[in-house]
Amino acid sequence: MEIVFLGTGSGIPSRERNHPAILLKYEGRQLLWDCGEGTQRQMAIAGESPMKIDDIFITHWHADHFAGLIGMIQSMNLEDRNKPLTIYGPEAELFVSDILELGHWGVGFPVKGKELNFDGNEIESVAKYEDFSVFSIPVNHTVPAVAYCFKETDRINVDLKKAVVYGLKQGPIIGKLKADGSVMHKGKKIKLEDVSTTRIGRKITYSGDTTPCENMVKLSKNADIMIHDSTFLEDVMNEEKRRKSHSSVDEVAEIAKKANVKKLILTHFSRRYHSLKDFETSAKKIFPDTITAKDFMRMKL
Repeated sequence: MEIVFLGTGSGIPSRERNHPAILLKYEGRQLLWDCGEGTQRQMAIAGESPMKIDDIFITHWHADHFAGLIGMIQSMNLEDRNKPLTIYGPEAELFVSDILELGHWGVGFPVKGKELNFDGNEIESVAKYEDFSVFSIPVNHTVPAVAYCFKETDRINVDLKKAVVYGLKQGPIIGKLKADGSVMHKGKKIKLEDVSTTRIGRKITYSGDTTPCENMVKLSKNADIMIHDSTFLEDVMNEEKRRKSHSSVDEVAEIAKKANVKKLILTHFSRRYHSLKDFETSAKKIFPDTITAKDFMRMKL
């Protein structure tokens, strides 16, 4: 699994930071979380291809999080993509339809928007793949917005040392046990949990834009990585927070601590900050395992 940070800025891009976009690569699958202006060029610089993207997940419809879709879809079309593309997000059907109607161009492959709930506090199952699933939950912003969770499927493995105690060995009966959850063997019922170990699947969450909220804590509970909007330092949050509905670095660190995540990655920085040293220093006082994202940063798990 690899996370590629294609854009880590907010609002207006800078020389150092492009608009938000995160590429998640897993076992041949590629998901894009947000698609700010210039994302396809960022991918080219990073040596990644938009043609390999399976699905796109938009947190909300502010231009810095979706404007890159227009050019990216056109480029996919010019490259003769035929694989369907689903774009998830709150009010996605409306916005994707509007994007496809812009300009004098046609799309030669299926593109559809998938609506997500943006009200309440329930975690919604968004998409299920062979070895992982994607979930969403509403968050607090000035427009309908959601956060996302990548959750790897838990893997159950039969421990042959435990199995032999019950007279089992590798073969068809083990396959049946894994498929059915239990088997009858020599007149005794053997349950899968009696002879197995479970590897808990990895979990990654991404907030998009939001003020601090319990929904993000709920979604990120025990996550391996939480990637969170940390637009401002505390020194400007009183006015800016009310106006723009973002989080400060200290608030994000508190969320990470409360959710018991393993690692916090800060992103979505205002262009007013040329150095991120104070962000990391401030966050680490509350949550030590914190790093700041930068464009083209890669993280392998």
